[in-house]
Amino acid sequence: MYVLCLAWLRCCELLAVFVGRRPAAVLLLWSSGSCGRSLGEAPLLKVQDVDPGRGRNIPQIITTPELESMILTVPDMELSKLRTRPLSAASVGSVVIQDRLSELVRLFKGRTERQRDRLVDPDESEGESPSEKKEEAPAEAEEEEEEEKLGFSFELLGHPVKLPKLPKLPLMPDWLRAIVEYRFPSSIDPFTDLIYVIWLFFVVAAWNWNVWLIPVRWAFPYQTPENIHLWLLADYTCDFIYITDILIFQPRLQFVRGGDIVCDKKDMRENYMTTERFKMDIISLFPMEIFYFFTGVNSLLRFPRLLKYMVFFEFNDRMEAVMKKAYIYRVIRTSTYLLYSLHINACLFYWGSDYEGLGSTKWVYNGRGNAYIRCYYFAVKTLITIGGLPDPTTVFEICFQLINYFVGVFAFSIMIGQMRDVVGAATAGENYYRACMDSTAKYMNSYNIPQEVQNRIKTWYDYTWKSQGMLDEQELLVQLPAKMRLDIAVDVNYAIVSKVALFQGCDRQMVFDMLTRLKSVVYLPGDFVCKKGEIGREMYIIKQGEVQVVGGPDLQTVFVTIRAGSVFGEISLLAGGGGNRRTANVKAHGFANLFILDKKDLAEILVHYPESQKLLRKKAKKEGRKKERKKERKKERKAIKLKERNKKFIHSSTHLPPSPPFCPPQAPSSISPLPPPSPMHRRSPIPRAPVQDDDDTVAETADSSVIIRMTPRHQGEEVLSVEVVPGEGREEQH
Repeated sequence: MYVLCLAWLRCCELLAVFVGRRPAAVLLLWSSGSCGRSLGEAPLLKVQDVDPGRGRNIPQIITTPELESMILTVPDMELSKLRTRPLSAASVGSVVIQDRLSELVRLFKGRTERQRDRLVDPDESEGESPSEKKEEAPAEAEEEEEEEKLGFSFELLGHPVKLPKLPKLPLMPDWLRAIVEYRFPSSIDPFTDLIYVIWLFFVVAAWNWNVWLIPVRWAFPYQTPENIHLWLLADYTCDFIYITDILIFQPRLQFVRGGDIVCDKKDMRENYMTTERFKMDIISLFPMEIFYFFTGVNSLLRFPRLLKYMVFFEFNDRMEAVMKKAYIYRVIRTSTYLLYSLHINACLFYWGSDYEGLGSTKWVYNGRGNAYIRCYYFAVKTLITIGGLPDPTTVFEICFQLINYFVGVFAFSIMIGQMRDVVGAATAGENYYRACMDSTAKYMNSYNIPQEVQNRIKTWYDYTWKSQGMLDEQELLVQLPAKMRLDIAVDVNYAIVSKVALFQGCDRQMVFDMLTRLKSVVYLPGDFVCKKGEIGREMYIIKQGEVQVVGGPDLQTVFVTIRAGSVFGEISLLAGGGGNRRTANVKAHGFANLFILDKKDLAEILVHYPESQKLLRKKAKKEGRKKERKKERKKERKAIKLKERNKKFIHSSTHLPPSPPFCPPQAPSSISPLPPPSPMHRRSPIPRAPVQDDDDTVAETADSSVIIRMTPRHQGEEVLSVEVVPGEGREEQH
């Protein structure tokens, strides 16, 4: 019996699946239960189609009323018997089957209700779709997470303990987040990596600590037992920076081998270990501090730290490469050399005074005031040879002073010469500009150039220098390789040239080649860039400023204003035959910086790009036809206006007052009584598309004594004739 029940349950599940796929079905189930029902009496389940006419079959489960009114009755029995009496296999199977059937009924009902709601109102049922119900679980999980964030709870000795939530930390600044998220690279480019330049600054600071303070601590009594721990802390901090540089940074520096940049860790480490710098770095860390046990803390034992001088010169090179105005750093560095020489002389003077005895003679330091400041003052007066110093009395003082004078003159002359070179290099460009301007002024004065022209030339020099920082950009670029010139031209000018409609659609490499041929020219306010009728040999691209197309009898009428990023003169440049003359007058409005492309250069470029050449010629012809059509429209409008004006004139002439009685003239018979025909007048010279009008325009006076006739001819010509009608018995005159 138990096996039959299990088989029956499996059949029910298969039928349920079948009902889910095939809505048109009827399912009959029987259950043999022991809870107040006889064998074979089970609720009847019917699966029918709902709304078959709507095109979608939805199963509906109909149960018999007996299932809902069924009450489970248990006979009166002792609880002990119920607990001790084991359940039979049939009873267990019946209960399981009944629970399974109830679950199936509940699922079928839910599915039917959802399908019915979706068909009745699809919009409202979307909010109750199963997908949204699935999303309720993540929403509940988020609520639980928020509750957990509000506090932290745990049990302590069986009692719940809840701690309040800790306050949120403030947002981390961007610069601090960048430092935290920074990952140390496996290889470092010593020429372009800014992090390496910053690290060199710390290494140079540690080196300068040793360079400046080792002599001070040796000569002056500033290192005492009370502050010795501070001096040692600073010393060992500098040593730690040295060690970090040797172990971490220097073995990661990239280098060039055979033209290739090597980034392998092993190769970079081996390359560093074979350099002279590695040897000096190792010697600079020689631990001579072990002699502190015999001599005490003597700063002179740290003199090997000064051998790491290569980092100082490397830092200078990197700073000059990074800074926009490197000459400022060069001036500061040269001044520092002078200050350091005075610093060493001050330390030696205090040491000599201490050797002779402080205050023993007038020449030595007397021990009053600040020792370093007074000794530094003595060093300045000695090296610069100002004079006014007390005369040395002992042999030691005389020798010391002689050495001071010789070194001072030699060192000071070197510093002055180096400072002159630095300042001269910083102002070399401006000196060249001044020399060119002076030469030009001398030339103009020798040939008596008008003052107005001289002022314009001087204005051009001044504006060009201030806007570009040089008179000719090509002088700078000619020193670079072609690839670097192309890179600079692309970075500086491609953003402007790419916006020109004429070059859109052309080969990108053709545009790059054209960028290297562009020449920058500055025009002053009022300068004519080109004039009508000139032979066009250049094309212009406006880099900065504006130009105006002008005309009229005095060339003061502005037709159009062309702004930055536009191009003009391209038709004359691309046209062949005799069509390369300028068609308009273009004048600079204010200061205008233009790119000029020569016709010869463009032809050399287009030889290698035939497709771009065809495209440019096609665009040039299209622009030419467009301009020709504009001119024709203007001529047609003028012709129409002129004809309307003639018609108005004729119409107004018909309202003339009546003419007096006709009196025949007393003339010999040889003279013809008819007046000569009116001369032809070319009213509207229209070479193309003339206005066709074959009808004569006739007008007459009120008394019909005068008739005015307008007769059209070929090629837009018109003949105006006036007829005078004579009185009775007189001839008609033409």
